[in-house]
Amino acid sequence: MQIIIAIADIEELKLYGGAKQALFRSVCGVPLLERVLATGIRAGADRVLVIHHQPMRSEFKRYLRLSKYLRGLRKLEFVHSPDFDAASPESWREIFGYVEEEFLWLPWNWVTNKHSMLGLEIAETRPESWDRPIRLMRAAALCRGPQEPQPNSGGEGLAVTSQDSIEAAERWLVAHSGKPLDGIYSKFNRWLCRPLVRALSHTFVSPNMVTIAGLLVSIVSACYFSQGSYLASVIGALLFFSSGLLDEVDGMLARVRFSDSALGTWLEGTVDNISYLLLFGGITIGLYRQRGAQEALVGESALVGLILAVAIISWQRKRSTRADRPHEYLGNVYKLLDRDRGNWISKALREVHIFIKKGVLIHYVVLFTVLGLLPVLLRLAAFASNLTWIIALYFSYRFFRRREPDAGVVETSKAA
Repeated sequence: MQIIIAIADIEELKLYGGAKQALFRSVCGVPLLERVLATGIRAGADRVLVIHHQPMRSEFKRYLRLSKYLRGLRKLEFVHSPDFDAASPESWREIFGYVEEEFLWLPWNWVTNKHSMLGLEIAETRPESWDRPIRLMRAAALCRGPQEPQPNSGGEGLAVTSQDSIEAAERWLVAHSGKPLDGIYSKFNRWLCRPLVRALSHTFVSPNMVTIAGLLVSIVSACYFSQGSYLASVIGALLFFSSGLLDEVDGMLARVRFSDSALGTWLEGTVDNISYLLLFGGITIGLYRQRGAQEALVGESALVGLILAVAIISWQRKRSTRADRPHEYLGNVYKLLDRDRGNWISKALREVHIFIKKGVLIHYVVLFTVLGLLPVLLRLAAFASNLTWIIALYFSYRFFRRREPDAGVVETSKAA
């Protein structure tokens, strides 16, 4: 898909502080123009046409071509059109040779996310307004007929025109930095994390640094749980809750700064697994000190179950996703379970799968700890972890036992 973006003329840019200030002002740590283009790329575009009213310096073109945010572009073209007006069919005819049959029109200062872009439908008639994103057919841009309003034209987002609008755009980006599969727990966690994400987006702190910080907090949490007293356990639970929030922060920060990566996904998953082992290892030691050897046996059962579950799920992730897209694992599993609802095990697992996510677990760890029910929590963990690896092994056979050529998700005929 092609992106077409028209840089405002010099007089309009002066209203926003000049070309450099207007085009490259930071929005959550990313220069505005690069953010606009990178969002379109994340929505599936791989070609960009930049229309400029004034002659463009070679340094500017080179800067965009070398931008780390625009990696993956197959083509980046520039066309000088002094009198270009998107609402004028004549202007489109002047650049006809550069315009593809279908394209995504992006205003130079529109801040949004890829999910909003992906929700745009193709418009076959000229839009009433060109100040919002539009997916358009070339024939519609060339048509002399009347402009018509588009029911879903532009999706969500904000135009950046001032410092106040930058702050509003940053709040919007952070508020919409979740995932489509987020449930009520994740949405609440992300709401708590918004101020920290906004603050960190303008610092040198990377998502991977936040992930490591979450691991360190989990280690301290386990140390408190291992002391065995009620007060120390409550502190440990609150620290584990904080580590869970940091787990949300790293993903949100990666998305708003376009710094998500396969390495980051792998690191986040590894840290999550280690934090589970630390949590229940600390609880086991603490309860052993309080209640005796029977708690050690329950804790050992929980830890063995966790290790087996982690090993099998890690193998599933490798089989069901490409090496550069490990973040697609959960979505792929949900799709398989949804398509396999005729199987009662798949149907039941789809309903309870949410409760094994860290963003959900942190709430119940605090609840059980405050209520003095850690022995109950440990027994539930022992049962759930061992049930998890057994079910994971079953679904490994059902869904992932053979790989189809070039398939992102492996399915068997039984699951189809």
